Amino acid sequence: MAEIQGSYDDLFMAVPSVLAKLLDEGDTGAAAAVYVDGEPVVDVWGGFADADRTTPWERDTITGVWSVTKTMTALCALILADRGDLDLDVPVARYWPEFAASAKQGVLVRHLLAHTAGLPDWDGTTGDLYDWPTATARLAAQASLWEPGTAAGYHSITQGFLVGEVVRRITGRSLGTFFAEEVAGPLGADFHIGLDAAHDHRVARTVPPPGQTEDYAARPPADAAPAVPTASATAITVRDGNSAAWRRAEIPAASGFGNARSVALVQSVLACDGTVGGVRLLSPETCARARQEQFHGTDTRLGMQVRWGLGYGLFGDSFGWGGWGGSIVMIDPGARMVVSYVTNQMSDADGAMRGLEVVMAAV
Repeated sequence: MAEIQGSYDDLFMAVPSVLAKLLDEGDTGAAAAVYVDGEPVVDVWGGFADADRTTPWERDTITGVWSVTKTMTALCALILADRGDLDLDVPVARYWPEFAASAKQGVLVRHLLAHTAGLPDWDGTTGDLYDWPTATARLAAQASLWEPGTAAGYHSITQGFLVGEVVRRITGRSLGTFFAEEVAGPLGADFHIGLDAAHDHRVARTVPPPGQTEDYAARPPADAAPAVPTASATAITVRDGNSAAWRRAEIPAASGFGNARSVALVQSVLACDGTVGGVRLLSPETCARARQEQFHGTDTRLGMQVRWGLGYGLFGDSFGWGGWGGSIVMIDPGARMVVSYVTNQMSDADGAMRGLEVVMAAV
């Protein structure tokens, strides 16, 4: 059985057991964490940080978590809403006047968080993702593909720029800087949106699925049937995610780097009525609002039934989201618990099942 490092409460011994099983089944490296009442009851890791399996996954190893980053971006918006600096029910153009172009006056801030704004497709170049003014200007000029709020289409890359630009217009700080100064710093969380080169030696690079190369690309499910015409969206590859340009850029929908510990710690804010370790980031009322349903139906990009809250997917009494390839975070406010799993091992379409195994082991 794979060797697992770290610590855990005996009540949660099933979690490291599942992690070891996943590594035995071929995963390169991974970490899992469970926080209850804002405190760690599981903090474990194992495997390797590199595809050649020569560098052990260490306590301070971090990896790209792809769309789990969206939960961090959503938290930033919720913090501003809680402070009264951001009204989620007003047009985006109130904060970002240029966004009103192409008849988008009816797009509300909450539409951005709920994937219902009608701007799901990134049709610029991959290089444009690394230039914030270029990316946001492109999105501001586009027209919505549907009447805002009437349909959902997963804004896989665009959501981070849309929400991030609203944050920047209000605070004068980039999303990554706001997150570092207002969330990660106060909580002591090792999570980064825009990674400094000083951390590169700690990064577990993404490993493509078995039989695939780094040109393996993120694509919608083959059976997805968009209800509206789709732009020729730019495919993001594993090679992109492993590049220095990707690590340095702030792509707040997908370029976050952290470990299971940091993901669970940050999202414990939502599980614990807004306060973790004596740091208050949200009110209980805003925590509850985060999981108010904004859309329920078939997502036109994911091709499956979804329930969207404000920046989070809703799953029964729990909420959270997963990242391309397998990383996941799930929040259970009733139990004041967060479960997170991060991995550098890409899987195919059923990759999310690995993270769900970890979640189920914790409950």
